[in-house]
Amino acid sequence: MPCPVACRFLIRERVHSGLAAVRQTWHKLVMTNSCTLRLTSTSPEQTAAIAVRLGAGLGAGDVVLLSGPVGAGKSLFARALIQSRLAALDRFEDVPSPSFTLVQTYDLDIVELWHADLYRLTDPHDVLELGLDQAFEEAICLVEWPERLGAFQPASALHLTLQTTDDPAFRALHFSAVDPRWTGLLSKLAHSQHGPT
Repeated sequence: MPCPVACRFLIRERVHSGLAAVRQTWHKLVMTNSCTLRLTSTSPEQTAAIAVRLGAGLGAGDVVLLSGPVGAGKSLFARALIQSRLAALDRFEDVPSPSFTLVQTYDLDIVELWHADLYRLTDPHDVLELGLDQAFEEAICLVEWPERLGAFQPASALHLTLQTTDDPAFRALHFSAVDPRWTGLLSKLAHSQHGPT
């Protein structure tokens, strides 16, 4: 079943007389084969806030594939999401990058959260050795450098591509999925940015 609606939501922040004013534009597009949401973040803090809002809606079996060049903010996004889920349980832990360990896991009481950085993965079959295939079904999974998964990328995953822009503080975030279960969460994420104007 295809996603019935895709949303584009851009946020731009302008400083006027020392105060930040937020201008938003909202476009609703009818789609036939995917769910999409485009956001533009104007600061690392705003990128982290988007991660926190997305993280609040994730549950067992949800996989978010984080793509983008080095320095685009994949680790910042993952760290903010993980820290917010831990903080909701009154737990505050260091959230290191799994660049060398490949996978870090976090116990969220009712579900595990797996954070994988596959930059150093040389063979997609190593995914099986890491246990990611099972985690994709039972845990919340955040995967950086998902192209290293090859054929093991879950078809139902939410893809997030982060891109740098001409302004070094800005980031373009493009969410996409083919599984219609993401429609509600993406719509909620867009509306949490203060809704259409």
